[in-house]
Amino acid sequence: MKPKAITILYVLTLAILVWTLAGEQGRDPAKKGTASPQLPEAPAGFDNKSNGMVDDQTHEADQLTFDAVEDVADGLGPLYNAQSCRECHQNPTSGGASQVTELRVGHLGPDHRFRNPDIPIARGTEIIAGRTLVNDRAICPNAAFPDTEIQERVPESESVRTTRISLSLLGDGFVEAVSDRTLIDLARNQCNSTHGKVCGLVIYVPIVEALGQAGVGRFGWKNQHASLLSFSGDAYLNEMGITTQLFPDEVTRLCNTVSEPNDKPGPDGLADVDLFARFLRASKAPARDLKLADTPVAKRGSDLFDKVGCAVCHVQTLVTAAAGTKINGGTFAIPVALGSKAFHPFGDFLLHDVGTGDGIVIPTVEHYGRAARQMPKECSPEEFQKTRNRVRTAPLWGVRLRTRLMHEGASVTLRDAILRHAGEADQATRGFRKLAAKDQEAIVEFLRSL
Repeated sequence: MKPKAITILYVLTLAILVWTLAGEQGRDPAKKGTASPQLPEAPAGFDNKSNGMVDDQTHEADQLTFDAVEDVADGLGPLYNAQSCRECHQNPTSGGASQVTELRVGHLGPDHRFRNPDIPIARGTEIIAGRTLVNDRAICPNAAFPDTEIQERVPESESVRTTRISLSLLGDGFVEAVSDRTLIDLARNQCNSTHGKVCGLVIYVPIVEALGQAGVGRFGWKNQHASLLSFSGDAYLNEMGITTQLFPDEVTRLCNTVSEPNDKPGPDGLADVDLFARFLRASKAPARDLKLADTPVAKRGSDLFDKVGCAVCHVQTLVTAAAGTKINGGTFAIPVALGSKAFHPFGDFLLHDVGTGDGIVIPTVEHYGRAARQMPKECSPEEFQKTRNRVRTAPLWGVRLRTRLMHEGASVTLRDAILRHAGEADQATRGFRKLAAKDQEAIVEFLRSL
């Protein structure tokens, strides 16, 4: 890019700058001239060091909390999937992805709208409602409650069934710091530039720590959260069964012997869920394999990735809002370490129908707890129904470290994952199929460098 062009870009607003970067590049950060020195790069690496938001000692302590194993005395369960955050988010280090999946089900009503399941437990004497998640583990029956049966099982009536694979959370502090307006503009420009063929869905979701406030969703396969604190509280309850001040209600009172909330603030006023969020916010972005990225084949693959249209959704570069900007309903101010940083997720954090949708709609009670009783006006049931066959674009940073791909982990090679894309991604997939074998392999080699 010529110096004059760069000068012109930098007098534009931040949102327009982000779209310019997103639209023009899929360009490889290993290539010279992609990023301007006026935009500091987000720190990247798998070294367990802080990105600068906190000191390394604090980050290490927060990681120990993230890694800690919960037991029944801590409030584990009664229904749960895992005993620690690390159990599902660990490869290649704490906060990364894994092969662990969760089970979700539901059914269509007579009006063909998605309905959450009713899951009977305790021989049918109690019904678990308001969730699509079916927990794989339960603490009962046990020595204290030998006759209490609370294991969830899928009723035959729930014909919509899917699994979802655990996502990487590394670098998500930078994702949280992207302004809502940036994602809104990205979706609009994406739709305009493709003449309506690719239109990412922006969905507003409640900020659990700011009752009545909403933000643009970006975390989870359905973009069900905009805040890392909301996301952490949701996972602590629904994946581990640990209640917090944000989510104080157990899924079932059966077999429950620990007072609520299970997770209580320490002397510093911070509970474990606060430390989880701080750990994620301070994590570095996933780093590339720079040696492979610098090879001629990978560089050619990067150009072809853009040419066939993959970069329309797998946006290389986004920019965070300025330090001091209040987000999450005014509850969090972006720190200097996260503000005005360029990072390279190869994703747009929007919802798309690429022909692999799981048929599940965001369940509000499960993801927002008591906040679901006071849903912000932006969060309408109609908008949530639109998530049924859409999933968030999978960010490709760190994809070389994954053996199972797509939302349910059913694709096990990069080529298979590419060829599964349909719907909004149909044109890009057809472009890939038309390439010569060596050019297809170049794209795959490029992906192996991410």
